[in-house]
Amino acid sequence: MVQYAKQHHGMSLRQACKMIGISSSVYYYKPKPNEDGHIRDQLSELATLNTAWGFWMMYYYLRRLNYRWNHKRVYRVYTEMKLNKRRKYKRRLPARILEPLQLPPDPNHTWSMDFMHDTLNNGVRFRAFNIIDDFNREALNITMDTSLTAKRVIRELEQLIAWRGAPRKIRVDNGPEFIAEAMQTWANDKGIDLKFIQKGKPYQNGYVERFNRTFREEVLDAYCFTRIREAQTMAHAWMWMYNNERPHSSLNYLPPTEYLLKYGKRPDAQSNPAFPTFQQDNNSSSKWKNLVLQCS
Repeated sequence: MVQYAKQHHGMSLRQACKMIGISSSVYYYKPKPNEDGHIRDQLSELATLNTAWGFWMMYYYLRRLNYRWNHKRVYRVYTEMKLNKRRKYKRRLPARILEPLQLPPDPNHTWSMDFMHDTLNNGVRFRAFNIIDDFNREALNITMDTSLTAKRVIRELEQLIAWRGAPRKIRVDNGPEFIAEAMQTWANDKGIDLKFIQKGKPYQNGYVERFNRTFREEVLDAYCFTRIREAQTMAHAWMWMYNNERPHSSLNYLPPTEYLLKYGKRPDAQSNPAFPTFQQDNNSSSKWKNLVLQCS
């Protein structure tokens, strides 16, 4: 339009621009080519070689290489390439009240549960979910898998409660599976009180921590497993031996099941079939001995 006004109407550049409503600088403006390709190449190379670096680390590294790009320009390219590192936020926990680690007055009063970690022979990491009854230190559950979510924890607890009955309390740490909303909702529906220990103080869950130590010394550290199924089979066999044959110094050197039958207060044992009466099982004892001999 400016060129047309100049050629056909003899207007000057200033007059033509004024008539059209633009400034002369707009007329003379020529777009600059996008020169961000070199920045992209440098950032891509740094992101590949140094996966833990953030924006400012990359920017000052490029400055040391005498690249004088403005930080706002580099950051624009950085965000366009979606190299922003995910910021991790710590979930704020409510204040945990310190409670003494007291022996429950009767069975099925308080359970303790915790997770353990170990590695298979091929380097695959797996977890063990352990539950014990604090009254007689009885091992109620050992579940092993590569992933144990809050939903899986709830499913294992449902199966255990169907066999043994629900406890009044369950003592846990502040792991993500235990503080999950699904876990809290489930406990409220069942009328179970979740007792959280204070953060960073595992001794407040000392009963299951002591059990974890024994389990690690006698199973996880004693044998090398190639598959999770092998570890689970060994754990189940060891758990039977632990509950029915292994003497416990804290239980007057009685196995947990014998201590339960001798000292457990069970006035409603006849009317509550969900609370089992244990009997000697020679097949399980032989299974544990055979597994030990095979692994030796």
